[in-house]
Amino acid sequence: MRALTRLAPPLLLTTALVWSTALPAGAAAPPPKVPEAVGWGGAVATVDADATAAGIEVLRKGGNAVDAAVAAAAALGVTEPYSSGIGGGGYFVYYDHATGRVHTIDGRETAGRSADSGLFLEDGKPLAFADAVTSGLSVGVPGTPATWDAALRQWGTRSLAQTLEPAERIADHGFVVDATFRGQTADNQARFKDFPATAELYLPDGKPPEVGTVLRNPDLAATYRLLAKDGVKAFYQGQLAQDLVNTVQHPPVDPASGRNARPGRIDTADLAAYRVRDQAPTHVSHGAYDVYSMAPSSSGGTTVGEALNILEDGGDVSTYSGTQYYHHFLEASRIAFADRNRWVGDPAAVDVPTRQLLSERYAASRACLISPDHALTSPLAPGDPHHPADCADTGQAVAEPYEGPNTTHLTVADRWGNIVSYTLTIEQTGGSGITVPGRGFLLNNELTDFDFTRLAPGVPDPNLPGPGKRPRSSMSPTVVLRDGEPFLATGSPGGATIITTTLQVLLGRLDRGLSLEQAIAAPRASQRNTAATQAEPAFLALPERAGLEALGHAFGPVAEIGAATGVERLPDGRWVAAAEPVRRGGGAAAVVRPAR
Repeated sequence: MRALTRLAPPLLLTTALVWSTALPAGAAAPPPKVPEAVGWGGAVATVDADATAAGIEVLRKGGNAVDAAVAAAAALGVTEPYSSGIGGGGYFVYYDHATGRVHTIDGRETAGRSADSGLFLEDGKPLAFADAVTSGLSVGVPGTPATWDAALRQWGTRSLAQTLEPAERIADHGFVVDATFRGQTADNQARFKDFPATAELYLPDGKPPEVGTVLRNPDLAATYRLLAKDGVKAFYQGQLAQDLVNTVQHPPVDPASGRNARPGRIDTADLAAYRVRDQAPTHVSHGAYDVYSMAPSSSGGTTVGEALNILEDGGDVSTYSGTQYYHHFLEASRIAFADRNRWVGDPAAVDVPTRQLLSERYAASRACLISPDHALTSPLAPGDPHHPADCADTGQAVAEPYEGPNTTHLTVADRWGNIVSYTLTIEQTGGSGITVPGRGFLLNNELTDFDFTRLAPGVPDPNLPGPGKRPRSSMSPTVVLRDGEPFLATGSPGGATIITTTLQVLLGRLDRGLSLEQAIAAPRASQRNTAATQAEPAFLALPERAGLEALGHAFGPVAEIGAATGVERLPDGRWVAAAEPVRRGGGAAAVVRPAR
């Protein structure tokens, strides 16, 4: 066990290192990970057993889905700190059963007021991506604490202090390190070691923690207690805000490391000015279902929605052969990504044609590009949603920008029929790699989701950096209704593959007759307007592969894609909670009162 000596706040300055394989007093062994649970009273699915248990604890005490989602997210900030936490942001989708309405919160990180289109340029040339990531330049103003506060104030039944209690307890007493956590730490060891506060927390004795040891984070527990006591204003104002800004502007790098951790540009005024956006969700009809997701600044709702519309225009997916199903899925993804890269950015800064991208007329103009006899060639040029013309494009293709492959997703339902689908992130695995000293959390590298330069010369780019601007995201938290009643919710981590994973899960459940758990576990492929489609080994082993290659599809192997979760309401009122059986070490699904 590693124990950090906790001094009276705010003087959290020194640490002492002690590790053992024994659980400390007051800590419970982690519950087992179960990929599917069915029962009554509500459901929670996350990638982590402790986080799922935190959400279930809140539901059992009478909290609703919003309360439980915040509790689970706060716990993930302890146990999955390389993908989430208060140093990041995300998108929160809430279905209110009492009104039948779907609401969303855009809690995306923002650039500082001094950011401009040259944020990641030096001497007129773009920085190397790795240099940009591990720097203060990559850090946007975090939106996660404000998202929790806004969700609880509007729809919750518990205070922020109450919802933080389980996570605070986990941070104090510790959690058991598993193989996934150790592996992610090892992958980041080269940069974590260059920041003393990060190394002290995550590299005991200078190396990744062993599987089965217990990691405590009393600094984060103290930060959660501060938020519980003073509210989220303590994060965006006061000493904590000053500590965050000092860390961004003067990254606390070990001078002996030789690393050039470039300073960032956000300041205390940027933190104090941060606001989440309450906005309307995207909405498309798909057969008997209404599919709701996030509007820009995320590209998730528009891109998943456009692909669903393209597939619906082309015919009944459920009647296709296996080869034709995968062919049409890949082609719809290719087309939707061609449009996404050209048209979607922060609507507060650029004109985003959200309504037009999701129109049936535009889908029809793009669906006619798909031939059952051969695959399209990438990069495919975008269409013009303002002036749809059948099978036409607007000229120059736009390449896919790089997007970090991590993030986390959780889904929650309660006994009243409310649902939360929530994707949150610090972007790259490990974010910027920079921990705020004495505060126990990593900072995001979300601003590297901006395009460093125009993706194509002479073509307008909606995702360049700008003052106060939100970088485009692929997060796709989704809620599906049937006949006005809740049916399911899902989402995934995975950078730009979030979109294709969410689309594939929806198609598997809504069109292909798979159960939710089967749809989540199914082999995945991700086509994002690139010459080769990324595919998992299990997808490459499918008998349909030969038929797809005969049509012109090319594949590049990747170990795994995404780590989805979901919940579904059965006709008798029971809930199904579903998570990954294997990916990212497997997920954790639970219900309040199991039915079997």
